[in-house]
Amino acid sequence: MRDFRDAKAMAQTLRDALNARSVSLTHSESLELVAKILGFHDWNVLAARIQSESTEPNRPAPGSGSRSGLPQDLDASGKPVRREIVVDAAILDGYVGFYQLNDTTVFTITRHENQLVTQLSGQREVPIYAQSKTEFFARIVDAQIRFVTELHGQATSLILHQNGRDFPMTRIDATVAQQISDRLAKKLNSESASPGTESALLRLVNGIVSGKPNYDEMSSALAEATRQQWSTLRSDVGESGPVQSIRFVGVGSRGEDVYIVKQVRRAWHWRIALDSKGTIAMAWVSPGL
Repeated sequence: MRDFRDAKAMAQTLRDALNARSVSLTHSESLELVAKILGFHDWNVLAARIQSESTEPNRPAPGSGSRSGLPQDLDASGKPVRREIVVDAAILDGYVGFYQLNDTTVFTITRHENQLVTQLSGQREVPIYAQSKTEFFARIVDAQIRFVTELHGQATSLILHQNGRDFPMTRIDATVAQQISDRLAKKLNSESASPGTESALLRLVNGIVSGKPNYDEMSSALAEATRQQWSTLRSDVGESGPVQSIRFVGVGSRGEDVYIVKQVRRAWHWRIALDSKGTIAMAWVSPGL
């Protein structure tokens, strides 16, 4: 069954069907109509949602090989072939629980018989498979998880490795997890931008355009990612020219604010979130219309 990820294919099917009946519909008009049908405010919001399903720490990226030192075969493309092992259910139960990624995002681990299943706030469930007693891997996305345990085997934290980056998360109890989920639900229902995100985004984009990003305004993880991706950011966003306008278009699936930033040469989708201290905790960019 198709869902919102198939929006472009749905829009093309709609155009073809209408054109066969001599009803003319432009590409942009079909995208806007499909967005409305799927319950989104407009295509910009839907496009940002589609992007969020395939990005941070959501977007599949080339694997980094074995992180455990275990022997690994390689497939035809040179990627490691991870082999699943059976882990006792009592060990798996030590990993079940809630882990905090940021102020609005919880990483939940559940057990279905002998299978661990993960779910990041606002995203679909992803089953994971053991390659050692503490290391697991996903099959539907290129991601690996390592659990950090105490003496009695209960995990105190975990490290999600995806997109070439490590995302450490500390275990939290159910009460804290519910509070975070409630904040996210409130944010999603508000359909309004969080204070400070627009001005922070303007400073961020201006920093990229000028070649002098302010790393002090970013979390350590975002600052590292920005440095690693600097050449691409500089050639894409930086070369797009000065900012002409910023328009808030909605709230992403993890509570981030979604903006369209129009620069002289092109427009960009930006998703941004601030932490409780006002630091930029998340910032993702993708091409706009």
